Amino acid sequence: MPHTDLAPSLRTAVIRLARRLRLEDSATGSTISQLSALAVIEKHGPITLRDLATRERVQPPTMTRLVAHLEDDGLVRRSGDPADGRVVLVQTTAEGDRALADSRSRRTAFLVAHLGELDDADRDLLRRAVPLLERLADS
Repeated sequence: MPHTDLAPSLRTAVIRLARRLRLEDSATGSTISQLSALAVIEKHGPITLRDLATRERVQPPTMTRLVAHLEDDGLVRRSGDPADGRVVLVQTTAEGDRALADSRSRRTAFLVAHLGELDDADRDLLRRAVPLLERLADS
């Protein structure tokens, strides 16, 4: 299959799978944007709002509002940067870490259940595709 034929079908499959995985989090009350920002904060925090907005590819005012919601829900906390008191750092709270762990657990459980429906050859094919998908995501 030429890559011009592969691209649309891959895009559609990845989007549909991402949507399906998001359904596993529909009862949490958090949006996908909030969960995404929370995961970046967990991985890179403490992080400035500007760096977080850059990583999430949104404007700083948008990120400020999103972090305010996360803070209201007790999932993150803000603190001053010890090196520059004018800068605000954001990091996850224990509650935020639990929310992410729960989200990942639900999504993983969904995949485990449905991967079990595939045969060994199909699971091996997906196992080999993971590094390729990661390379595409990182490009």
